[in-house]
Amino acid sequence: MNELTKRIAEERKSKRKGGLYHKTQVSLAYNSNRIEGSRLTEEQTRYIFETRTIGFRDEEAVPVDDIIEASNHFYAFDYLIDTIENPLSNELIKSFHRILKTGTSDAAKDWFAVGDWKKLPNEAGGTETTLPQHVETDMNELNSWYHSLSEISAEDIIEYHYRFEKIHPFQDGNGRVGRLLMFRECLKNNVIPFIIDERHKQFYYRGLKEFPAVRGFLVDTCLSAQDTYREWVKYFYPDYRFDS
Repeated sequence: MNELTKRIAEERKSKRKGGLYHKTQVSLAYNSNRIEGSRLTEEQTRYIFETRTIGFRDEEAVPVDDIIEASNHFYAFDYLIDTIENPLSNELIKSFHRILKTGTSDAAKDWFAVGDWKKLPNEAGGTETTLPQHVETDMNELNSWYHSLSEISAEDIIEYHYRFEKIHPFQDGNGRVGRLLMFRECLKNNVIPFIIDERHKQFYYRGLKEFPAVRGFLVDTCLSAQDTYREWVKYFYPDYRFDS
């Protein structure tokens, strides 16, 4: 583990409240789920993380799936930390999907494969994606390309994310899995990670749509989010030494 990952893992182990691990868990779950349409507020997300209970008195009712997926996201991030030293693989990616979707209404549908590749064709933003019968091949090719890189940069991770979302290997939950993978690979490769703010989702969607013709849209959105996370690291760890 590199230094930043160690510090986040230590905060988790010590059950420290109000630190970078705590802030990351709430912000990543809230923003990633909100991008996908969750109605939970950031305060509600924080309440679930801190208390593992539900008690939104005098507030708008939210779908049960939103609550389950928020809770699942917390477990998925812990899984991210636990498996940080493992190589990126199809089985690891499927495990993230299984954790995120277990217990949701989707899991009760016989055509919805929790923790496995999609069975039915789907679209992303009105754009065709890889057909189910070709997902395994395309994912193997994507991972082979990624592992062939001698040194992985932020832009490589962003490109992986674009190609992953273009494949759209799962029936649903691709964005959430993809953004967890981005965060994981940044941590693993000593790149300051980032959380896409739901307020910037239109820039994020535009970046995915226009990539790779105009790489800058997605790259700039992600690097702007990286600047925010860098400031968080500086605040919580004033002694932290950045490589660049």
